[in-house]
Amino acid sequence: MGKGQQENVATSLAGAVSEEISASLAPVDAELERRYPGDPGTRQPVHTVYVPADAFTADTVRSWGDRALAALDEHAPDAASFAAVLGLGDDLAGPVYDRMRAKLEREPVEDLRVDFEDGYGPRPDAEEDEAAARAARLIAQAYVDGTAAPYMGIRMKCMEAPVRRRGIRTLDVFLTGLMDAGGLPEGLVLTLPKVTYAEQVTAMVRLLEEFEKARGLAPGRIGFEIQIETSQSILATDGTATVARMIQAAEGRATGLHYGTFDYSACLGVSAAHQASDHPAADHAKAIMQVAAAGTGVRVSDGSTNVLPVGPTEKVHDAWRLHYGLTRRALARAYYQGWDMHPGHIPTRYAAVFAFYREGFEQAAGRLTRYASRTDGDVMDEPATAKALSGYLLRGLDCGALDIAEVARLTGLTRADLEGFATPGRGNLTASAK
Repeated sequence: MGKGQQENVATSLAGAVSEEISASLAPVDAELERRYPGDPGTRQPVHTVYVPADAFTADTVRSWGDRALAALDEHAPDAASFAAVLGLGDDLAGPVYDRMRAKLEREPVEDLRVDFEDGYGPRPDAEEDEAAARAARLIAQAYVDGTAAPYMGIRMKCMEAPVRRRGIRTLDVFLTGLMDAGGLPEGLVLTLPKVTYAEQVTAMVRLLEEFEKARGLAPGRIGFEIQIETSQSILATDGTATVARMIQAAEGRATGLHYGTFDYSACLGVSAAHQASDHPAADHAKAIMQVAAAGTGVRVSDGSTNVLPVGPTEKVHDAWRLHYGLTRRALARAYYQGWDMHPGHIPTRYAAVFAFYREGFEQAAGRLTRYASRTDGDVMDEPATAKALSGYLLRGLDCGALDIAEVARLTGLTRADLEGFATPGRGNLTASAK
């Protein structure tokens, strides 16, 4: 066939076949869209700090930052000494240390949970009422005066019978206090702990529906995290994945699945000395959580370490190395959030996060640039990889590991371009890059 000659195109199927197949799959299309809407495209905090309700004050966020800076001043006062503790290379030592200290000054906590559960314990009703009202007042004021963490909220008591009424009342007092102080802040996050049955999630949904009706809020305004702390929350008695049922039972309100390191490990009989986020039992639970949440818009968070960086410098350095290593391990497994228990954990949280994004920055930027400009390289990337690459850069931007100027310099892409690649269906731009 000569060049330019038009190809003969023939088909065998009647035109109605395609329409009939599409019609038969319409319910599946709708189900896929409902159950798997994809990532919400909003910022995910790199950690959650939780503080017992009786210890929460107006200056908690700033206090944690100041205590973290003081720990650095005492135990690793410069980039070289800090890098030596963690094994950071010379190319990362300065940028990571400088950005980490700046973060501790500017935004030491990304997500704070005022704890009314294990960290608070049973208290007289009047005392817990007062603590819930105080938490609402302080959080509302923090958003007004600009001292709030980007995300703040409470962890209530669970839906188990002995504490159910107390948990419901605390949530009611807290949310009512926020409404009376001006409304629910955009960064509000609620955590429901020790969920074992999907019916407990359904109960939480009904509770929030009733509050929204009582206060004239839009249906679905209030979401919540599900904390995975029991074996029953991973595997039901019939062998199915309970956590998948929980996501569906939340009716679109679930924002996250948070792994509870110590409760879950203890539930399986893991001895105290071996309860850690890198235990095989933990890996199994989080893998199930990750698969169940994939595509649903529900994000997965790792747990915490209870080894605190306190005491003499040698002990602090040991705890820092442990926390840094666990955080880096989680990031490689796509658990982009974890729980921090002590102000001394924050330097290594940010160091691990910043090193993770900075050490892979140039390679990710190069690959995405070649994909956007349709330039050949040594890796053949597809749209799914472009989504992962842009998501990586966006997370680095959100936490402060990267800044938009350096991303633009290496890629020629704007943040809107990155968001287009990260969220299929928003018009994946192919090339601002030249």
